[in-house]
Amino acid sequence: MTDGPRPRTPKTPSPPLPPSVGARSQPPAGHDGHPFPLPARPNRPAAAPPPRTPPATRPAPGGVPTTHSALICVALPGLAISGERGQLAGLGLDGFYRGGRRLLSRCQVRVAGREPLPVLARMTGADSARFVGTLRASPAAGPDPDVVVERTRHADGTERITLRNAAMRALRLPVEVALGTDLAELGAIAAGAAGSELPASVHDAGLRWATTDAAACVTADPPPSDALASAGLLRWELELPPGEAAVVELRVRLEGAGPLRAAGHAVTNPLAPARAEGDDTRLAPLLDSAVADLRALLLRDPAHPADTYLAAGAPWRCGMAPAEALAAARMTLPLGTRLAAGTLRVLARTQLPGPGTRAGLIPGPRRDAGPHLPPSCTATEATLLFPVLLAEARRWGLPDQETEELLPAAERCLTWLRTTVGDGTYLSDPHPAGPVRCETQAHAHRAALLGADLLEACDRPGATELRRWAETLRAAFRSGFWLEDRGGRPAAALAPDGRPVPHLSASAVHLLDTGLLGAGRLAPGLLDKVRTEHLARLLGTPAMDAGWGLRSLGTKEAGHNPFGHRTGAVRVQETALAVAGLVAAGYEKEAVGLLKGLLEAAEHFGHRLPEMFAGEQRSAGSAPLPHPAACRPAATAAACVILLLTALTGIRPDAPARTVTLRPVRSAPLGELGLSGLRVAGAPFAVRVSRLGLAMVEEAADGLQLGT
Repeated sequence: MTDGPRPRTPKTPSPPLPPSVGARSQPPAGHDGHPFPLPARPNRPAAAPPPRTPPATRPAPGGVPTTHSALICVALPGLAISGERGQLAGLGLDGFYRGGRRLLSRCQVRVAGREPLPVLARMTGADSARFVGTLRASPAAGPDPDVVVERTRHADGTERITLRNAAMRALRLPVEVALGTDLAELGAIAAGAAGSELPASVHDAGLRWATTDAAACVTADPPPSDALASAGLLRWELELPPGEAAVVELRVRLEGAGPLRAAGHAVTNPLAPARAEGDDTRLAPLLDSAVADLRALLLRDPAHPADTYLAAGAPWRCGMAPAEALAAARMTLPLGTRLAAGTLRVLARTQLPGPGTRAGLIPGPRRDAGPHLPPSCTATEATLLFPVLLAEARRWGLPDQETEELLPAAERCLTWLRTTVGDGTYLSDPHPAGPVRCETQAHAHRAALLGADLLEACDRPGATELRRWAETLRAAFRSGFWLEDRGGRPAAALAPDGRPVPHLSASAVHLLDTGLLGAGRLAPGLLDKVRTEHLARLLGTPAMDAGWGLRSLGTKEAGHNPFGHRTGAVRVQETALAVAGLVAAGYEKEAVGLLKGLLEAAEHFGHRLPEMFAGEQRSAGSAPLPHPAACRPAATAAACVILLLTALTGIRPDAPARTVTLRPVRSAPLGELGLSGLRVAGAPFAVRVSRLGLAMVEEAADGLQLGT
C-alpha cells in the first residue's frame, strides 16, 4: 500500500423509515407481477419517527455476502460483524459499526509475520464474541503451537488481543495489526456501493480516517512502537517470558461522539431478567439468549431518553419498524410493561394528525407479501396493534396514570379504524383499493374488542359501537372468507372484485391470536369452533409443518419456495403465534408438534433463533437451512421465546382486578418447567408447572389472587 488519496465512499441517503421484516425490492403500483393492481395513489406513509435511526435495508441480490454464518455482536447503536476466522478482512459486512456507519472494516492480526490458525469462534454474549488462534513462533520447537492468540470483540467498539507464550523459553514476537475503513453507511454496503478504503493518518496512539462528514479513529493501549499511515499498520515488539501473556486493546471511536452507551446495558433496562429451569435443558439457554438479544436491540428516543423501543433486527434493520416494535413489545409483556409504554409513547408521537382520512394512522412502510398479493401496509398493522398493546399492558400491570396518558392516541387509532371501514364491513389493506386480507381482519377484530374493553374500563365512549362492528365482521367473515374446497380453509384474502385468493399461508395463524380480556379470558375469534378445528388440522399437516416450524406458504401452493420469506420459509414469529393460539384453542397435539420442531431448530442455531430459515422438510439427521438474508438477532424471534414459555405456563393476568389465571398445557410436553424473574402487576412473579400439567405460583405481588 502507498500514500496518496483514495476514492471516497459515496454517501447513500437513508430511507425515512426502515423496511419491514423480510422486505425486498418492491414493484411499483400496478406492476404486472401482481394478480391485481395496487391503488393508483399508494398509501405509503412517509413521516418518520422522532429517533434518528441507522439505515435499514435488505442486501441487494448478488450484493454483499450472506450473514447466516457471521458472528454479529449487538449493543445498539453499536455492531461488530465478522466471519468465523475472526479477522476483519474488509470484505462484505466485516467491521465495527455505530449508528449504521462502518467505522472500521479491516482489522487483521499477524504475529511473527503470519496469521494465527483459527481454532475457535463463538459468541460469548449478545454483544461479544471470542476468537482463538494458534501458531508456531519457533518451527524448530516441534509440531505443537507455542503461541495462543485470543481476541475478544465487543459491539461497543473495543477489541482485546491477548497473546500467550506456551513455550518453555522466552519469545520475542513482532505483532502487526492492519487497519482500514471506508466509513460507509450500511445501506451502501448492502447495495454493493461501499467504495474503496480511505487513506489513514497517524493520530494519537493509532490511526484516523475522515470524509467530509465523518471521521473515525482507532487507538491502542499500549501505544504501538510504530504506526504507518501509508500501510494502515500498527506494530509492537512484545517480549513474552514462558507462560506469560501480553494484551493489546484497540478502541474504535466515531470522532465527536462520546463512548457508546447501549440502552440495554443501562441500570434502567426495561426488561426483567427472566430465568427458566426444568426437565428440558434447552429452555434455560434459549431464554437467556432471547433476553440478551432483546436488551442488545434496545434503542432510546434521543429526544425522550426515558422511552426505549426495540429495533427490528441486526444487521439489516437496526432502526424503528413500528409494527414489529409493537408486536415484540406485546410478546415481552411478561418481562414488564416499561418497554411497552416506551414503544407506545415513541409511536404516539408519530401518529398522523387530523383532519383527513389518515388521521390517527401510525406511519409504516410497505411489506412484501409474496407473489399472490401486492405489498401490505405495515401502517395498518401498527395502528391496529397500538390499542391492543395498551389494553394488554394494562392487564399485565401498566400503571393507571400511564394508561390514561396513552389512551387518547389509542382512541385515535380506533377512530381511524371505524372511519376507514365506514359503512362497510371489511378493512382493506392498503386502503382504499387494496385486497381484504385475512390477517388484517384478524388484527382489526382484535383491536375492536380489546379497544372496547379498554374504553369501557376507562369510562370512555365508543365501546358499544366497536363491539357491534366486530360482531358484524365475525358473521361476514365466517361466510365470506371460508372456502369449502380441500375440506375447508380460510381464504388468504378477497380481491377488490370480491373473488377469493385461495392459497394457504401462515398468515392464517393470526386468526388464532384473539387477545387478552379481563379475568384471564380471551376475546372471541373470527372463526367458530368447527372452523378453528379445521385450521388447526391444516397447520399440523406436512404441507405446513416443515418439522422445524410453520412454513409461510404450504408446499401444495403455487409459487412455493422453501427459501421464500413469504412463500415457504419458516418464520419464527408465525410459528410461535400458531403454538400459542393452538394451545389457547385446546389443540395441544398440533401445538406441541410445532413447538418441539422449533426448539430443535433453535439448538442448531446455538439457541439464538433467526427471524426465519428455510422451510425444507425435516428428515433424519438433517438440520434446518439458514436463510441468507435473515436478521439474527431479530426482535420478534427473541420475543417469541417469551410468548412460547408464557403459553406453556398459561399465565393470564388481570392486574386491575388483582388476579392471575394459570391455564398451562395439560400434557406438560416439556416436563417440569419453572419460570422466575417475570413481572405481573409491577412485582416479581414466578410459576412452576409440574410433569402432571399442574401449575403453581411461587412468587407474586402482595394481594394478587389466583383466578379461576
